[in-house]
Amino acid sequence: MLHLFPFYLGIIVLIVLLILLANRLKVAYPVLLVLGGLAVSLVPGIPHVRVNPELIFLIFMPPLLYEAAWAISWKDLWKFRRIVSSFAFVVVFLTAIAVALVANRFIPGFTLALGFLLGGIVSPPDAVSAGAIMKFVRVPPRFQSVIEGESLFNDASSLIIFRFALLAVTTGSFVWQQAATSFVWMVAGGVAIGLVVGYLVYKMHRLLPTNAEMDIVFSLVTPYAMYIAAEAVHASGVLAVVCGGLLLAYNRHRFLTADSRIKGASVWGSFCFILNGLVFILIGLDLPQITAGLHGAQLTRAIGYGVLITAVLVISRLIAAYSAVIVTLIARNFIRVADPNPGWRAPLVLGWSGMRGVVSLAAALSVPVHLPSGAHFPQRNLILFITFVVILLTLVLQGLTLPWIIKKMSLLRAGEELPGEQHYYHLHHRLRAESFRWVNDQHAPVIAGNPALAHAVSKLGSATESEAGVQLNDQCRAVLLALIDKQRLWLLNWNKGHDVEEEHVRMHLYRLDLEEERLKYL
Repeated sequence: MLHLFPFYLGIIVLIVLLILLANRLKVAYPVLLVLGGLAVSLVPGIPHVRVNPELIFLIFMPPLLYEAAWAISWKDLWKFRRIVSSFAFVVVFLTAIAVALVANRFIPGFTLALGFLLGGIVSPPDAVSAGAIMKFVRVPPRFQSVIEGESLFNDASSLIIFRFALLAVTTGSFVWQQAATSFVWMVAGGVAIGLVVGYLVYKMHRLLPTNAEMDIVFSLVTPYAMYIAAEAVHASGVLAVVCGGLLLAYNRHRFLTADSRIKGASVWGSFCFILNGLVFILIGLDLPQITAGLHGAQLTRAIGYGVLITAVLVISRLIAAYSAVIVTLIARNFIRVADPNPGWRAPLVLGWSGMRGVVSLAAALSVPVHLPSGAHFPQRNLILFITFVVILLTLVLQGLTLPWIIKKMSLLRAGEELPGEQHYYHLHHRLRAESFRWVNDQHAPVIAGNPALAHAVSKLGSATESEAGVQLNDQCRAVLLALIDKQRLWLLNWNKGHDVEEEHVRMHLYRLDLEEERLKYL
């Protein structure tokens, strides 16, 4: 393994260079990473990289899901809970059924069980790709919230389908009562274990005298603890990580200090940057392993089957997106819905943003080579290759055309067309007015007798900014820290009760964390 170390270092450098190129070309970086890995795999003499599916599921998935849970807006997730849950569970299940029926009808040797196995593998879209695309094109927050929310849960639902289909193929039988019981346990057990582990971690942070470095170490261990604990009792590790991550993210200002939040954001940003880059370039690098069992005419037919399954996935998702519009239009007469008039443009974009990624590849690679009887697993090589074709086609075709479609659809509504800076500064002025009111009510005499504090308070718009060389005594520093706490509490409460983009609230909260740290040196 040591002789391959320079090769892996070169891969990391290549990831950075390809992402730099993707940013320059304004192309989603997963597209270039997969194509780059594909090109490298074709170079003579390059070591063959074999992707271990357990490595993907255990090493890569927990931190990536955990980071996504911390990044998503809990408020928006609850607001769009119906559409998110329908796409994360119902649409994934219906897509798997569509793939199973088509595979059973048009691919020789595919039983319904094998079709469901393939459907469970390719049904979950990869939101990292969509997120990478949407950073180049302005889309409404409501749309981005649905995509991010769906991504948190669709991996769990697809992997549950995959496990049951794999059990049916390997055992040759499928008992609905046992499957239903196992399904309930996987979902309920995963959620419960994630919440319990999350609560224990929350209490540990509150009770132990940790510093920022210790908090970061605990945060890196936490998603793995959730995943391993759930998988040990045959529950869903994915749901455990997601639910536990959401719980801790919602309470981050109760158990983490400003220093821990600032340093943790930097560490997690770099960590997930490398992980995301690796998982996509591994897709391309794994081509020799994927094509090893297919040759000649069989390879040509397999490409056709991959194109067929890709078409089924795209069409199924588009149908699901427009069906959701019809359901919304009917439901708004009986219940309150988050978006009573979704229109026809947003469903088209939502339907077209179904790129597949590394979870599909890892699931395909985890299909065993042999059955318990010792016989070869039926159609394993073909399943692997179809999955690769689906990932490649959806990433390249949809990934390159989605920005153009988003621009053409003009998704922004009245008020949403304002630049993000205007929304940010509108909230900024509200926060400043509330801060002035609190300071004048509580600390007017202290401010009047202290020029340094008066100057710092006058800079409330840019928080506690002070001129170089100004020294604050303990009393001044205590007032300013109390003011930061008041500002933070006001922002959190404002975010709960008003229709404001949480991204802007988080920007202000991060600024307050920076200001709190600056006070240590004033």
